Amino acid sequence: MKIKILFFLWIPFFCFSQEIKPAETNLTEKDSLYREDQFYASLSYNLVQNRPSGFKQFSFSPGITFGFLRDFPISKNRHWAIAPGLGYSYNNIKQFINSDELAGNDISELSENIRTVITTHGIEVPLEVRWRNSNPTSHNFWRIYTGFKATYVFNSKLKIQSSEGTTKESISEEINRWQYGAYISVGFNTWNPYVYYGLNPIFKDGSKMSNFNIGFQFYIL
Repeated sequence: MKIKILFFLWIPFFCFSQEIKPAETNLTEKDSLYREDQFYASLSYNLVQNRPSGFKQFSFSPGITFGFLRDFPISKNRHWAIAPGLGYSYNNIKQFINSDELAGNDISELSENIRTVITTHGIEVPLEVRWRNSNPTSHNFWRIYTGFKATYVFNSKLKIQSSEGTTKESISEEINRWQYGAYISVGFNTWNPYVYYGLNPIFKDGSKMSNFNIGFQFYIL
């Protein structure tokens, strides 16, 4: 009789032990297949390359991006990965030129700074090669992410401000709809300095001006 009682007392404990093991195994397997940094956002200053003669930048010319990157680890320890993505890109370029330089004269009493603001909105398609020394239990790690992105500009406008007033117009037909560039993001944890270098001009003809952004990129799991 005592043996039977002990047998029935051990049954619940045995069953409970058998049920908890698969859960622990699944948790371990899930952690071993972690992915990193799949949402991104950046804020940068657009320094602009190859500005037209006489034009100077004023105020802050921002560049803003955000989107999603699918992380595909390619090494056993998951330190190396590739990441294709899809996102949104905004650029605002503020420049001015003195009317004397524009007209080619030197009549100081009529001199004024004519301001121009170029804004563009685009859909960007980045492709990153990634290195990071991450692990399944910590989100604080060093990273070096570099890549190439193509941006389709679906809307662009030019605003001109002078003593005669303000004019706005669409310049979507004058710009290169597809713009390309290379970039790199390096950092630890939250703060990652970011540089983007445009490889083709903003405009189809005339000006060879292109984007050159320096700022910070932020990643979220």
